[in-house]
Amino acid sequence: MSYDYIIVGAGSAGCILAARLSESGRHSVLLLEAGGRDDALRFRIPIGYVYTYYDPNANWMYYLQPEPALGNRSVYCPRGKVQGGSGSINALIYIRGQRSDYDDWVAGGNPGWAYQDVLPYYRKLESHPLGDTPFHAADGPIHITRMLADAHPICAAFLQGCEGLGYSRNEDFNGASLEGVGIYDINTHRGLRDSSSRAYLHPALRKERLRFEPRALVEKILFEESGRAKGVRVQQHGAVHEFMAAREVILSAGAIDTPKLLQLSGIGDQALLSKHGVRVVHHLPAVGRNLQDHICASYYYKANRRTLNDELGSWIGRARAALQFALRRRGPLAMSVNQAGGFLRSSAERPTPNIQLYFNPLSYQIPKGRGSTLRPEPYSGFLLAFSPCRPSSRGSVEIASGAVQDSPLIRPNFLSTQQDIDEVIEGSRLVRKLMQAPALRAITVEETKPGPHVTDDAQMLQYFREEAGSIYHPCGTCAMGSDPRTSVVSGRLKAHGIDGLRVVDASVFPNITSGNINAPTMMVAERAAEMILQDARNG
Repeated sequence: MSYDYIIVGAGSAGCILAARLSESGRHSVLLLEAGGRDDALRFRIPIGYVYTYYDPNANWMYYLQPEPALGNRSVYCPRGKVQGGSGSINALIYIRGQRSDYDDWVAGGNPGWAYQDVLPYYRKLESHPLGDTPFHAADGPIHITRMLADAHPICAAFLQGCEGLGYSRNEDFNGASLEGVGIYDINTHRGLRDSSSRAYLHPALRKERLRFEPRALVEKILFEESGRAKGVRVQQHGAVHEFMAAREVILSAGAIDTPKLLQLSGIGDQALLSKHGVRVVHHLPAVGRNLQDHICASYYYKANRRTLNDELGSWIGRARAALQFALRRRGPLAMSVNQAGGFLRSSAERPTPNIQLYFNPLSYQIPKGRGSTLRPEPYSGFLLAFSPCRPSSRGSVEIASGAVQDSPLIRPNFLSTQQDIDEVIEGSRLVRKLMQAPALRAITVEETKPGPHVTDDAQMLQYFREEAGSIYHPCGTCAMGSDPRTSVVSGRLKAHGIDGLRVVDASVFPNITSGNINAPTMMVAERAAEMILQDARNG
């Protein structure tokens, strides 16, 4: 069958594209998703992500290649394999990043992507409780919830401690400035996750011009003899199908699977493709390069007052939380465990905030395998985590073979630059400085991990190497830019040298944004949809 547009991947970007491209009724759209539908309750309850963390039915469950800077550990890399993509299994923090992130996109050869250019698309996608302001809008599809009213009371000690040290309070990280400390916003509506699938795709599926096919794994992109992308080959329910695109094939499979699919289809570095017996359609060496991700480590503390450990660590507490959620759509099950935090400069020499903080009123062990869930420590506790905002290390995503079933080789090359090492040391010092604030000392019994034996820079760096992992923000692997030698798509997200092919997801980021990347990914999709429709009108 033939459609005007074929979108590969019903993730945070693909759901928005499908809705926007089909809403006029003039264009037929086919949306393909390798995973299943997002109807289960675990995809609706905000805290449900603890149950999808190791769920192979909703998660690709990738692992990075052994990372030399992290003790050769193979770090876990969850990626959504379900309607809504990673936006259906993430921790919901809604952060745009800072103005300079997008100005850097323009400086890299992408006019039209400066902060003032993308702000209207952020406003277009959100319905914000602050209403219609210069920075927000009140009538977009994605509903934003401010956790300020329901954040755990112990978060106040973190905010007071930071303010006592001279750091400013920020009431809106998505407003005029990112800098400061505060309570995070999340994308929920009436206590339920408001992913792009829920907000955009579910309403759009009522339209006749949109067809959604779940459990449809795309094997490769199909090309005309001229080299133009003409369709895709799909595995679904034990059969192979081919679908044709009259206008464009659009890849929205994410920063890991979009470069993988391009390479399997013969677009990428010709040496890599030839190595795996893939026929080269177009030599585009930047495919899979420029991988960036945020890396994070946590400091653990025992508290002298109740935290979420006490509320969620017993069956009575969990039952009480479940009842609160069922009756009022409030409480810990309706929020993220990442409640407070901020964006600070690790030293006075830093021109912009370069460290993101997460203050969690819960100290927990990360799940270690299939069937396990987030487990609170058996005492009143909390944690303070930090992540450098704009790491300079660059990695890669490469196919491991010519078979679509094989996981790609993911190598972020964490801490491969001196800048990144310096920021980790500075971030570690910052955490220790904050924890000496009187308001935080007043609630702390002891630091349980790394503990008092870790005191100098070398020891803190070693702790980071042993404990840090991805915070699950991979991007940049099909970066936009003007040079086909160093980028994959143009500023209009068209693949260099291939007609009829675009990429619209986090892989097009030239550089990572400061903070969680789900909101920027949705913004890119809103902007891309307008570009695609403009090009359609212009013939």
